Formats: sequence, structure tokens, C-alpha cells
Amino acid sequence: MPTPSNERLLDELERLKRPGGSRARLRGLLARLGRREFTTAGSLIRFHELLLFLRAYPRSPALLAQSEKLLGTFRRRVERLRAAGAEDLAELERPEVSGVAGTSFPALFSYHVVRWLAARFPSRVRLDWEGYEEAGQLAAVLPRFLPFLEENAYVESYFPFREWLRAARARKQNELAWLLRRFERLDVAEEDAAALFDLLRLWVRWELDDSPLTRTRLRRRPSRGLFYHDAPLLTRRDVSLAAELADETPLPVEKLARAAGERLLDAGRATMAMRYRELHGFTHGDPSSVLRAEAGRGLEIFLWGVPPGRRLPTLAYHVALLFKNGVPCGYAEALTLFERAEAGLNLFYTFRDGESAWVYARLLRVFRQALGARVFSVDPYQLGHLNEEGLRSGAFWFYRKLGFRPVSPRLLRMVEAEERKLAARPGHRSSERVLRELSSGHVLFEPPSAARGEWDRFHVRNLGLAVARRMGARHGGDDRRMRRAATASVSRALGLDASRWREDERRAFERLAPLLALVPGLPRWTDAEKQDLARLLRAKAGRDELDYLRRLQSHARLRREIIRLGSTSSSQ
Repeated sequence: MPTPSNERLLDELERLKRPGGSRARLRGLLARLGRREFTTAGSLIRFHELLLFLRAYPRSPALLAQSEKLLGTFRRRVERLRAAGAEDLAELERPEVSGVAGTSFPALFSYHVVRWLAARFPSRVRLDWEGYEEAGQLAAVLPRFLPFLEENAYVESYFPFREWLRAARARKQNELAWLLRRFERLDVAEEDAAALFDLLRLWVRWELDDSPLTRTRLRRRPSRGLFYHDAPLLTRRDVSLAAELADETPLPVEKLARAAGERLLDAGRATMAMRYRELHGFTHGDPSSVLRAEAGRGLEIFLWGVPPGRRLPTLAYHVALLFKNGVPCGYAEALTLFERAEAGLNLFYTFRDGESAWVYARLLRVFRQALGARVFSVDPYQLGHLNEEGLRSGAFWFYRKLGFRPVSPRLLRMVEAEERKLAARPGHRSSERVLRELSSGHVLFEPPSAARGEWDRFHVRNLGLAVARRMGARHGGDDRRMRRAATASVSRALGLDASRWREDERRAFERLAPLLALVPGLPRWTDAEKQDLARLLRAKAGRDELDYLRRLQSHARLRREIIRLGSTSSSQ
């Protein structure tokens, strides 16, 4: 009989990766594939992703050990592909699969992430000049660091910037380290230096080698041991989001020590950077605020916020990193105001065939328990709006079948009509046109105990637009005048003197004051309501934003006013 090709063996592994089939057959198949040479990057990538899935959803200790051992061969396999001159090596740099041991990739990161990479991996991160097209920006910036460069840069249409960099840096110092040091010494605020650096659009190349922070090797030891899947995986039909959020049994949650939080954030930044991604909470996360939630079935959810100087004016901001049996499997954001949270989950491509609905339900349960969130909103982008991958995956129906509803009456009528078609015609699938329309608006999930519809017309942007209109109409478009006036008027209304507060507390108050100045009748609030609001303002700059959220959720009058302001686009 002819020997099966690698692709046929990988097809069989794809069929066997989910629990339910013969473990012995799966072990034999892995052994056969382990002895094979892969001659294309595409087939090697498939093998890698299937092994990672089996590692995150192990069926037995023996299969877990076998998967881990095979993953340990990947640097050598990549080196052999490179030595053989494989023509599709660029496939290993695609964002869906980048991060394999033994590979490298170029990326355009922000100043803060580039500094972290250069500090964490000094010998493996360098500037990548291939195809660089921003020499004009360099000509405007580099004279700050290189005396007499302006005479060359302003006279010649092209100047040899790499020659200048080689001449100026110390021996054995690479270009990136030299340049970052110059930016760090600029006599400007850090954020101004960051903005200037980002204008240069400098690409960096990260040589991963066999680092423990590659996708191939990044693990953490689960606090409660591994969970073996000896039964079929949970599907969406097995999950009730309403029941999950109604369950008041607290999940085990602990706060990490700062050192452990630092290590977790390191792993999180690497997890994101390997996929060409940045997120505010990973770049600027607060290591002293990290919570670990034991969600069951080998799922750990780590949740943290950002320090006072990085917080949003009104919303409480948190991010999460999810591990399945010690393997990073996704990340999430929660932007919470009172009991409402904009909640987005991104499961990495490799793990979307796993228990996605159950993982999402557990994530929202953690948000409810830790943040007090009960009403959840999903942004249109997550549903597929301006997001072709989300559209193709049918993301809208994932959320709808969990109990989310469109807040637009027109879209709700449309989805109900589509559901009648689906019920009447087995096999019917929503057209691309219908999916594009359905994904164009927000969807909400409300528990049965919540008042239905209170948040339907609310948009965070309406709060900012109301402030902007006041700034234009009453302060000539001058934001400083507007902030000073708002701070003074709110201080008078609440009878408070913020001059005695800490600097970060005063900053939080001054950022929120323009919105509070729009609240009619603020001076007529009761003394108790004013005092609670003053404590809430100070809590915005507390050790974390959890106290701020608790105070928001207990201030009924402020909640009514903020919902009103955020539910209309007319001027105030």
C-alpha cells in the first residue's frame, strides 16, 4: 500500500483531536507524524497548531506528554526547513500562526512595546530596515540626536541614515538600543517621546529562537492541576449563559503578589506581541492588581487593571488573559460603567474548536463576580461589522444563541424574521447581506432580574460628544477653559476642596468634571449623594478601580443621569 502523505495524516489528526475516539489510535498517529520530515511550512504549521490544541485539551497524561515532547522538536524542524530552502517560509510570519519556536518575524510596535521587547530580549530584537519608507520622518527627528545631521538631511533628498547611526553608536551597541536610549533622554514628557518615536514607524524583527515565551513553549503550571478531557467537549447547546450568570456560587479568586503579577504580565505581553497585537491593558498593566480566577475544567482567568495615570475618565478598564491547562488560549477586555460592561473575548485561532461558548460564559461570570457587571454589551466589530473574519465565522449567531439581543428595534425584527426562516427551513443559512446587516449594531445580554431596555440607547461616545458640544458652545472650543470652568462649578456644587487631594485624585476629578458639569440640578442633590459622589471621584484614582465600580453601582442618582446623558445625541 502507498505510504500516506503528511497531509492525509494531518487530516486524520484533525478528525481525532477532539475527545471521543480511540486514544491508542491517536497515540499511534502522533508517533507516525513525529517520525516524518515536513518539507513545507504550511504542513509544519498545521502539525504545530494541532499539537497545541491537544496540549490545551489533553485526553490523558500519556497524550499530554507525547504532545509536549513533539512540540519540543519544532526549533529543529524549522531549522531543517530553512536549510532545505523551503519556498513558503514566509507562512510562519502570518499573524494567525506567528510565534513558533525557531522563527522570527517583523512587526510595527509602539514605543512602549518596543522598549519592553528590547529590555526583555536585548540580543534578539533589532531594527528591520527592509522596505523602510519613512526616511523623511527620520530626517526631521534624528537631528535631535546627531549633531550636523541637518546639513546632510536638508541638502540631500536621500541621506545615508544607517551610516550615521553606525558612526554615532558605541561599539557593540545595536541601532535599536542606541536609538531608544536617545528617546529616553529627551527633555520631554514620556508620552511626547512615545508619540515622536511612533511617527517614525520603525519595524523591529524579533528572533524567537527556543525561548520559553514562544507560542510553542509558553506555559504556566495550573494552580489546581491539569484537567483531562475523557468525555466529549462542551458545545454551545450545553451552555446556558442565563444560568451561568444566575449562579451565585463564587468561583475561587485570589490576588497575586506583585512579583507574580509581573511574571504574568510578561507572559501576557509576549503572548500578544507574538501575534502582532497590542492592547492598552497589556502594555500598561498594573502588576499589583492581578486577580486569578479558577474557572474549572483547566481554565484559569487572570484579570487586571491599569495604574491611575493610564485610566479612562469614566469607564473602569480591565483586561484578562485566559489559560487552558496552562496554555494561553485567549484574551478579553471589559469596559465597565455601573452594571454595564462592554465585554469582548478573542480566542486564539488554534483553540476556537474547543469549548468556546463555555469559556465565554465563564469569563462573563468572572466579570460579574469581580466587577459587579450584570448587563453585557458586544460591539458591532465583534459581531462581524468591518470584520471579515468575524463575518465568515458567523459571530453574530454565536452571541444570539447565547441570549444576546440587538438593541435596535429594526435589527431585532430582522433577526426574529431570520430565526423563523431557520426554524421553518432546515439547512437554511443566513446570507452574507443579512449577516452584514445584523452585525451593524450593538447587542446586549440582560439577566432576567435587570430592567429590560434601560441601556438600549446608551453609547459611551454620546457622553464625549455632549462634553465636546458644551466646549464649543460655551468655551470657544478651548478645552483648558472648559476644564477649569467645569472643575470650579462641580467643586462649588459638591462643596469640596480638591486642593488637599493627592495629585492623581485631583487629575481623576478634573478629567471627570466636564461630564458632571452637564448634570442639571447637581447643587440640589442631598448631602449624602454629594458625599458619595466625592468619595467615588477619589476612588477613581485608588489602588485599583474595583472600589470605584462598587461606589458607582451604589449611586442610583448618578446612574440615572449618566444613562440619560449617554442615551441621546442632542445637545445639552
